[in-house]
Amino acid sequence: MHMYPKTSSAGKLQRLALWVESVGIDFACMRVNLFIYMLDMIVLYTKLRFVYCFSRQFIQMPSVSHEEERAAKYSFAEVRSFQIKEGNTSNMAPEPVKTGRIFMAAVAANLSAFVVGICLGWTSPILPKLKTEDTSDSPLSRPITSDEDAWICSLIAIGALISPFVAGPLADRIGRKWVLLSSSVFFVLAFGINMGASEVWILYLSRLIQGLGVGFVMTVQPMYVGEICTDNVRGATGSLMQLFMVAGILYVYAIGPFVSYMTLQWCCIVVPVIFDVVFYFMPESPHYFARKGRKTDALRSLKFLRGQSAEGVHDELAEIQSSVEEAMTSKGTIMDIFKNPGNRKALFICAGLISFQQLSGINVVLFNSQSIFASANTGLDPAIATIIIGCVQVASSGLTPIVVDRLRRKVMLLTSACVMTVGLTALGAFFYMQLVVGDISSVVWMPVPALVIYNIVYCMGFGPLPWAVLGEMFPANIKSSASSIVASTCWTIGFLVTYFYPTLDALGSFYAFWLFAGFMVVAFFFVLFVVMETKGLSLQEIQDRLNRKSD
Repeated sequence: MHMYPKTSSAGKLQRLALWVESVGIDFACMRVNLFIYMLDMIVLYTKLRFVYCFSRQFIQMPSVSHEEERAAKYSFAEVRSFQIKEGNTSNMAPEPVKTGRIFMAAVAANLSAFVVGICLGWTSPILPKLKTEDTSDSPLSRPITSDEDAWICSLIAIGALISPFVAGPLADRIGRKWVLLSSSVFFVLAFGINMGASEVWILYLSRLIQGLGVGFVMTVQPMYVGEICTDNVRGATGSLMQLFMVAGILYVYAIGPFVSYMTLQWCCIVVPVIFDVVFYFMPESPHYFARKGRKTDALRSLKFLRGQSAEGVHDELAEIQSSVEEAMTSKGTIMDIFKNPGNRKALFICAGLISFQQLSGINVVLFNSQSIFASANTGLDPAIATIIIGCVQVASSGLTPIVVDRLRRKVMLLTSACVMTVGLTALGAFFYMQLVVGDISSVVWMPVPALVIYNIVYCMGFGPLPWAVLGEMFPANIKSSASSIVASTCWTIGFLVTYFYPTLDALGSFYAFWLFAGFMVVAFFFVLFVVMETKGLSLQEIQDRLNRKSD
């Protein structure tokens, strides 16, 4: 037997292969898996190189110098009332804001949304493996039942329903950044559990833990992104969540059908680790620092995010501290959300938008895409059709940050509700003809374009905008409590929709899709008559409108 030199690459690869064999990792379809791993390593190297370059150029945040300390003391000691007065800033032209830094921090935070997308799309390639009679690529010894299918899909919503009530107060105590970083613990644990799953209840536990992480991200990420942004880019950065979620969904759609069950878990577990590495270098929200009285840290955070000097961020820092102090004069509780008319209106708007987002049936489509195309029997490989849908979601979500600050939120939401109604109605008509009429030869083409149209307008309207609106609707003293309520509302309805979908599907898929279309008609009128426009408004101006201080 030929022996490789101990120090050669070939020898290292041989020893690695022997180690892999000894620990029992399944390497069926070795050539395909090796190709996938090579791609993963290339992507990982590229991302880490990107972090390294930016950390050297932008992200190094050394300790504050004596000059900065003096500037901080001036900013907060000399202007004790935090009112911006004429003459307390330089006569020079204002320093430009480097919005690239804002987007860099927002992108880093939204890598957590990428992991959420992985969790949401995970069931689409996995359920066919769990349902088949051939269990060679399943961790279980038998196919799962329809009831077990429903629980695997819906338990993530239960976890996401519970965790916001922990994540919200925790974000006020330890900071938005550290709560987002801690969400990765749930994701790594859940995918690790999947690797050792031998019974269905273990998969239930894994999905519940995934849901806890999802709830952490969906509660705190909109708070963080909304607080680090300037008014003119808040809509664009708020829309990034949807883009990264659908990118995560596409990630598992594209890999899952072509690799083994175990390989997919490894591909999933690496992503939250990358998120923690990248986001660790980003600053905490200056609003959080101001709330905690850490004025020097707030100054340093804002200087980094705006790319300006201490003098350049003085006025904005004074405004932040003023708004935070005003909000904190009466410490907010959950009851304050319901006592104040403006807060009640904000909660009604946000909870309504989030509810209609779930009632559009999006989780049914995400969790069951491959199964839906298989039952449609269009002749197109269900895995390929699902990847097409994932690509459409990413492309349309990529347009949203570009157009959201050019178009009004209400216009995009109204268009989204209207066109989704058409797509869902068409999909219901196809399944009606398939089940009742029997002859679908004239409409066999319909499911793919119907779902493409549905996903395009969802990703540009009801997908990102409810979360963007949530990040800007509530004052600082109740934002965490309100975000917890809205996020829990989202996942309560999400659980009900995904759990009862198999029952409706057994009666006829067209019932489910026509029901979703009916909800979108109601959503159109809700947006038309209830939702207020927030485009171009500062956080304080939004509060004034909600409380009718100005028109």
